[in-house]
Amino acid sequence: MSDARATSLSREGGGTLTDAAYDALRVDIIRGLRGPGERLRIERLKALYGVGPTPLREALQRLSADGLVAASGNRGFSVASLDAAEFIDLNIARTALETQALRLSITNGDDLWEAGVVSAAYRMAKADTTLMSDGGASIDAWEGMNEMFHLAMVAACGSDWLLRVRKRLHDQCERYRRAALDRRRGARDLRAEHAAIADAVLARDVERALDLTKSHFDATVETLSGRAAR
Repeated sequence: MSDARATSLSREGGGTLTDAAYDALRVDIIRGLRGPGERLRIERLKALYGVGPTPLREALQRLSADGLVAASGNRGFSVASLDAAEFIDLNIARTALETQALRLSITNGDDLWEAGVVSAAYRMAKADTTLMSDGGASIDAWEGMNEMFHLAMVAACGSDWLLRVRKRLHDQCERYRRAALDRRRGARDLRAEHAAIADAVLARDVERALDLTKSHFDATVETLSGRAAR
């Protein structure tokens, strides 16, 4: 979302202005349009997003609770920084939830779920190929497809709570993943990694699917931090 487009925010959607401000800021922070450490001054945000100060403050409080924004007393709000140690910690939590959800999904999944996995794997392969060939212009589309791919793997886990908590960790990790992709684009064969995960899932090979997923997540941490995830 560009700053110019953001100014129409207050006239779009059916939710409250706070919801609209929250959604727009969240997307811009995750995508890096509001960079790590950036001061989020209310007056500037009013001009950028076309929303009044009260909805913006409420949205920033919610984003602070999510860990995407830092609140600092009299200094107000700023975008949360990126920290390698925190990413390692996030990855531990994300991997634990993802692998549990994946185990349940492989156990519970039916033919319709399998069809969803096949479809997601096909689209992910196309997105991976495009990302590696276009200099990063497709990163937003790739992120959307990456989210859909991993969600398809765990969609049959049977726990809405597990999926909700997983989504929050996914959003946190996306900020770091984008930085990792920018840093060493092409250093990994993402298409092969995703294909291997999908093949193991479709073969109902639980332990291999879990190991491949963990290695896939850990590789992103290693790319960004410069050292192996613990």
